Amino acid sequence: MNFEQARSNMIEQQIKPWDVPNQSVLDLITEIHREDFVPDEYRRLALADVRIPLAHDQVTMTPKVEARLLQALEIKLDDEILEIGTGCAYMTTLLAKSGHHVHSIDIHPDFTEQAKLKLQQHDIQNVTLECGNAVHGWQQSSPYDVIVLTGSVPVLEDHLQQQLKIGGRMFAIIGQSPVMEARLIKRVSENEWHNEILFETDLPELEGATQVETFKF
Repeated sequence: MNFEQARSNMIEQQIKPWDVPNQSVLDLITEIHREDFVPDEYRRLALADVRIPLAHDQVTMTPKVEARLLQALEIKLDDEILEIGTGCAYMTTLLAKSGHHVHSIDIHPDFTEQAKLKLQQHDIQNVTLECGNAVHGWQQSSPYDVIVLTGSVPVLEDHLQQQLKIGGRMFAIIGQSPVMEARLIKRVSENEWHNEILFETDLPELEGATQVETFKF
């Protein structure tokens, strides 16, 4: 398979038409080869417009969602980043290449161990990998300039937003299947956040996420 041609097609046919003209994002996606991160059995599908299955009933985002996420967050070289859900470590690598340091937390030890090997292979040294449940936040290294949730949550908890620095940005997919909202949340002051809906999508939820309260009759 010609991955370079497939990568060019992915950028021209999937990512750019999805309102991602940012050249630094496109350059980064060209530089970091997505097929090196997905499970071997799905390597040929790595650049397709599909969510790649991972262990523990998890999936990747699609390439166009990953690109839109990076563009929306406008990550700076001195940003401290929290990634909730390491997964296959592709997004971890994109974030690490964009900011100063990434604290990537996953509830599954095998994801963390596999990510360690992938990051070593790509000489990524500005990532701290930890195993734990960060869906309610990760106080140890807060506050953060950027927070990225790589799975969905039915509701977004206030104290997760509190872990953003003033001027910080968060990407989260919020709601219940089949229609969820991808949102960019910016902390503009001590007690004020700006909430922007970027697009609608659908993604499995992070384990341990707070559920929507339902009324019982």
